[in-house]
Amino acid sequence: MNDHTMKQFRFRHRLCRNAAIVLAAALLAGCASTKGPAPTSFDFGPVAAPVTPTPAAASYPALIVADVSGPATLDTDRMFYRLAYANAQQALPYAYNRWAATPLQLLSQRLKARIAQGGVKVLSISDATGGLPVLRLEMDEFSQNFASATESTAHISLRASLFRGHQLVDQRTFTRSAPAPSADAAGGASALAATSDAIAADLLAWLATLPPR
Repeated sequence: MNDHTMKQFRFRHRLCRNAAIVLAAALLAGCASTKGPAPTSFDFGPVAAPVTPTPAAASYPALIVADVSGPATLDTDRMFYRLAYANAQQALPYAYNRWAATPLQLLSQRLKARIAQGGVKVLSISDATGGLPVLRLEMDEFSQNFASATESTAHISLRASLFRGHQLVDQRTFTRSAPAPSADAAGGASALAATSDAIAADLLAWLATLPPR
């Protein structure tokens, strides 16, 4: 191969290499532009106006309310749903929707706010002094279940235990459901917020039936 031929070979090699770099950059840009929309975050929305103090406030003017506990699947910001008409045993994640916090955190905040609206002074375990009754909450179910492609319902099941010292005063399981206004993540978030408020009302009504501290 003479010098002229070698120069032509090197020039063509550089052209091919530059073209490959340009093509790779274009492909990467194309992939980035087709990733889909940015995730949308949902929470339970603002708490409604304060309600009239309930009878629970007379029996328990101050209460330690622990954060809601539950399975690891509820300690994530991913939003899940179930297709009851196809496979109710499989929880499927929404692709582009997330919770603003984990369901355990969202429910903890909502229930504490609602209990406080009922006239009960809500304290956390870390801030409270000894001698006050403790309300512990454990969530068993928090889901949006589709009965069909266009109809879904929110379900929450929560076990509440009231302790005075180390003695169990009473324990009750509360289960509530609410239809979703739309067959999507937004409808599920709305229905789960309404279900949480119903659970809070049930908790206050239950506390009012228990013996005073």
